[in-house]
Amino acid sequence: MTSKNRMLKQYFGYDHFRDGQEELIDAILAGRDVLGILPTGGGKSICYQLPALLLPGITLVVSPLISLMQDQVMALKEIGVAAAYVNSSLTPSQITRVYANLSLGRYQIVYVAPERLGSEDFLQLCRRLPISLLAVDEAHCISQWGQDFRPSYLHIADFATSLPQRPVIGAFTATATEAVREDILRLLRLNRPHTVLTGFDRPNLTFSVEKGKGRAERLLALMREREGKSGIIYCNSRACVERVCDALIRAGFRATRYHAGLDEEERSRNQQEFLYDHSRIMVATNAFGMGIDKSNVSFVIHYNLPLSLEAYYQEAGRAGRDGAEAECILFFSESDIRTARMLLENGNENEGLSEEERRNRLQINLSRFGHMVDYCRTTECLRGAILSYFGQPHPPRCDKCGNCQSSFRKVDRTVEAQMVLSCVARIKGYLGYSVGKQLLSGVLVAGRDHRIADLGLDTLSTYGVMKGWKGTAVRELIEQLRMQGYLLQSEFGTYELSEEALPLLRGERSFHMLCREEGEEKTGKSKRAERRRADRRGDVSLFDALRALRAEIAASEHLPQYIIFSN
Repeated sequence: MTSKNRMLKQYFGYDHFRDGQEELIDAILAGRDVLGILPTGGGKSICYQLPALLLPGITLVVSPLISLMQDQVMALKEIGVAAAYVNSSLTPSQITRVYANLSLGRYQIVYVAPERLGSEDFLQLCRRLPISLLAVDEAHCISQWGQDFRPSYLHIADFATSLPQRPVIGAFTATATEAVREDILRLLRLNRPHTVLTGFDRPNLTFSVEKGKGRAERLLALMREREGKSGIIYCNSRACVERVCDALIRAGFRATRYHAGLDEEERSRNQQEFLYDHSRIMVATNAFGMGIDKSNVSFVIHYNLPLSLEAYYQEAGRAGRDGAEAECILFFSESDIRTARMLLENGNENEGLSEEERRNRLQINLSRFGHMVDYCRTTECLRGAILSYFGQPHPPRCDKCGNCQSSFRKVDRTVEAQMVLSCVARIKGYLGYSVGKQLLSGVLVAGRDHRIADLGLDTLSTYGVMKGWKGTAVRELIEQLRMQGYLLQSEFGTYELSEEALPLLRGERSFHMLCREEGEEKTGKSKRAERRRADRRGDVSLFDALRALRAEIAASEHLPQYIIFSN
């Protein structure tokens, strides 16, 4: 057995490396920079923790998350690795103590916040230390195209080159589009890096989108179907977290909450309640989850619309880390789009930016948000939509997601599409500018919006040509025309014809779209619920006995139950 295999077994308890791990570790030990893109739950931390045990000197790990540092340092200490962290949660005297121990060579691994690299006293200390590896966790934070851009990450490369001897640099992330990957390579100045991309697919996860109103009632129904399972419910605001958590508790569920408005003590207590399965449901903002290694999360529900597909996949990916089947459910209605756009336009990340920088940042965020909305609206395979976004080839169907499990029929909507395109052209010709989807659909169905009459749009020949259609159906048709390239949407949400629209208007091309069979959505939900009920049948007494045994062992060992064994 090689030394790295022996270390893997001795310290981490694994007999074999996961896909990509050994390749990255070997490259680091050979003195090469690396870029590792492994899916959530793919074991990125071992790729730098294990080399830290074999390399001389110290490994510095740059991480943006205090909770991740604390959890990983605690776990390392428990297995006998000398580790520490330096971040804003420490008092000045505690930082002084860590610095002193660093000077004496008492640590193998030290986690630091990226802002710490710009501290002159820390830099002077590091120049006296034998740093052999600089690991950059959540490396996508260096890119403005990534979902968690941190300007302090831009100084990492300068920090590395300012040391007497530049260490090996290892960059690791779970979610990175091609543009983000290029930024990581360029901005970290990686030297001929060995790159490992194991793929973004998580075959054990099932994706579905729940559309329509009444999500509060629907959430309670989903929780009843998943009684006894552990899961996370993400909300987009503190107020929503409080409201949803209170509703679950009133309904008899063991739920707790996590958001930045709680004091540190309560956040820590609630997090422990969830980790140890005393509260099976965590209702949280996106402040929760990064670095939380709870393997038995069997579902993640997004109560509100995430702001990017990267953020969604990263958060949804906290389900099923034990390899068991798990569900990722997203609630969506058209009204969510307005709320999300307001969050993007008024977000804290825009503070301190110039007007030009703010516009550029907003444009990037709106572009990424557009892909998130397209995911919610697509009738194609949901898994495929995610993999396409990250540039990974995939079969046309996974036969597992909510869309693949539903019945769709291909419908010819050529005439209706021509009506929409003609209306877009006539409005632009009449007003001299384009309008948004709400006003456009109102003209088509002869809606009562006062703006239609005020602008004189009720005089157009296309006014009311789709009268009798529901506004929601017309707006869905407009979105399908955009997604298929016949309409272009501006940053202000207005629509214009693309070059592709002209052949369709002239009748030289037909337009088809997939429509869900009538009643299929409810039928599909019933079928999935029946499968879950069937899964719970079997030897209930044996299952309950095993759960009781697991709880007893976990209590005696002071460990979360999922560490003893999974469901």
